[in-house]
Amino acid sequence: MDYDRQPYRRCGRSGLLLPAVSLGLWHNFGEGKPVETQRAILHKALDLGITHFDIADRYGPPFGAAESAFGRIFPKSLRDEVVVTTKGFNPMWDGPYGYGGSRKHLLATLDRSRARLGLDFVDIFYLHRDDEETPLEETAATLDHMVRTGRTLYVGVSNFSPERTAAIARLLRGLGTPLLVHQPSYSLLNRGIEDALLDVLEQEGVGCVVYSPLAQGLLTDRYLDGIPADSRAAEGRFLTPDRVTPQVLAFVRALSAIATARGQSVAQLALAWALRDPRITSVLVGASSPEQLEANVACVDRLDFTDDELTAIEQAAKEAGISA
Repeated sequence: MDYDRQPYRRCGRSGLLLPAVSLGLWHNFGEGKPVETQRAILHKALDLGITHFDIADRYGPPFGAAESAFGRIFPKSLRDEVVVTTKGFNPMWDGPYGYGGSRKHLLATLDRSRARLGLDFVDIFYLHRDDEETPLEETAATLDHMVRTGRTLYVGVSNFSPERTAAIARLLRGLGTPLLVHQPSYSLLNRGIEDALLDVLEQEGVGCVVYSPLAQGLLTDRYLDGIPADSRAAEGRFLTPDRVTPQVLAFVRALSAIATARGQSVAQLALAWALRDPRITSVLVGASSPEQLEANVACVDRLDFTDDELTAIEQAAKEAGISA
């Protein structure tokens, strides 16, 4: 493992460091994916100093398959050198206890995740999204219980509003189990967390690990000449053709010119841009090949931006009609 390949950033006001670029197992781990490719991606991640692997109980397909694949492939001798995360909330089995933020569901789904992963504990357990039908006090007490019973070292939330993030952070702090991290979506095409959430995280001392920093592949050169037949947009898989608009393509072309002048690809520029804010702990990237992962991690070779570059990016978004 090359610990010098990329920087490690402190997660909020905790003692935990995470790599600037982390690996998410959302799309490319599970049944139907060649085991050899999954193993090669995982080993390349370790070679690139990626110590943080982001999973969820629903990742696959089918549900649970990404956790099972990771559990089979990951070399257990490196357990103390990595951070393994998973999430709970979404429907996982039939019946009233198969989903949600209740104590009943969350403890059961985490225990099932640990079994699939082959781990006694995970490093971070996230509540995947907010459950406004369950009292926040119950959910916070459950997260605290998970830490105290050794099921997880840290807890986090994902897709929470700024107000609900502040509320659960206060509840957890009162219980003695600080909220470690929030995981929102963030990219040059989705800047909503700049309005209030990042300020809340800074005030509460919570880290921020962002997903979809490449906007499901829109912030790459993948669609500049049309929608490829084998692309995510063509398949309607988490990205639909209607999102590949002339405005988006005009913006990406402008970004491409800025990236070329910086010696980067569009994807590398987009990742570096997301990391420009010190409140962002890490960006999550997926990878369909070791080569793609290596190219994405290379964003760390140029993380600095001049004022002129940032101005040019903002101007390109304005001219293309891209809303933050």
